Amino acid sequence: MAGTLRPRNDGQMKKSITDSGVLSLIGGTPLLRLTRLIDRPDVAFYAKMELDNPGGSIKDRTAFRILAAALDSGELLPGDTVIESSSGNMAIGLAQACRYFALPLIVVVDPAVNRHTLKILRAYGAMIETVTEPFEVGGFLGARLARVQALLNEIPGSFWTNQYASAENPAAHYETMREIADALDGDLDYLFVATSTCGTIMGCARYIRDHGLSTKLIAVDAVGSVIFGTPPARRLIPGHGAGRPAQLLDRSLIDDVIHVDDWECVQGCRQLLAQEAILAGGSSGGAVMALQRYRDHFRTGDRVAFIVCDRGERYLDTIYSDDWVLAQFGELPPPCLSAAVAAAL
Repeated sequence: MAGTLRPRNDGQMKKSITDSGVLSLIGGTPLLRLTRLIDRPDVAFYAKMELDNPGGSIKDRTAFRILAAALDSGELLPGDTVIESSSGNMAIGLAQACRYFALPLIVVVDPAVNRHTLKILRAYGAMIETVTEPFEVGGFLGARLARVQALLNEIPGSFWTNQYASAENPAAHYETMREIADALDGDLDYLFVATSTCGTIMGCARYIRDHGLSTKLIAVDAVGSVIFGTPPARRLIPGHGAGRPAQLLDRSLIDDVIHVDDWECVQGCRQLLAQEAILAGGSSGGAVMALQRYRDHFRTGDRVAFIVCDRGERYLDTIYSDDWVLAQFGELPPPCLSAAVAAAL
């Protein structure tokens, strides 16, 4: 019944103080049990809440890991200019870390970048370069990477974080999977992970392999992404899928692939918001719809998790805007309130 839930105050929620800087808050994100999202009460569903990172996304882990390793090795020096191609979250993660380390940052974006993301980047002091035309082969990603190379040639003392090929990218998410496994004592039957650079899914895959877990790893890719060999097509949701093959991908470590389109991402985001009150980004909506499609594969007693990659505030002008959704798709998703939620109101 409404009004019966209260924040816990029984000693299990402890306040903590850190003087190690904002980057020390990256990682250690909660694993949240979801009870309303999918009508399978015999299955336990969990969300790894990467939106709880200080920069708002899972890419905080990647950005910090790559920069810290480069600074430790001397490949990146104080005062050097960091350059990266990003559709959003990696850019914000880098902007936060570069501000903390006092490093200049140039981010190469394309027209799909959200306006909210641009405002965040400018607030952190990042310089923004925008490519306006996609390459015939490689799309906007190819055009962004070409601009990155041009900037590296033009700017002395510049450093490319190269999230697309850096071994530090999957290494960051080896730790993400470690946190999930530790929370569940290694007992996880399925993990659904959205794909782009494939750093997250490969880090999770290597942990699963190295520790002999029985977890089935399901990749959630975008319709129009070429990562798994499907034809390229226009995509509206930034940070989900890619216009060229993923350098980090080892297909043999993935059990299955589900492709979801932009419309499904919109529906999934709105379901997650309506039923669990979680305002999340586009790839999380894709993962929700992949779970819905896979629901009949789950057995009684299974434990199923997915990663909520980022916060939804940067999608308020798109996924959560009725005007934008109507303009793009000509209709709105059906009401998303489940019977379980309605009964609790």
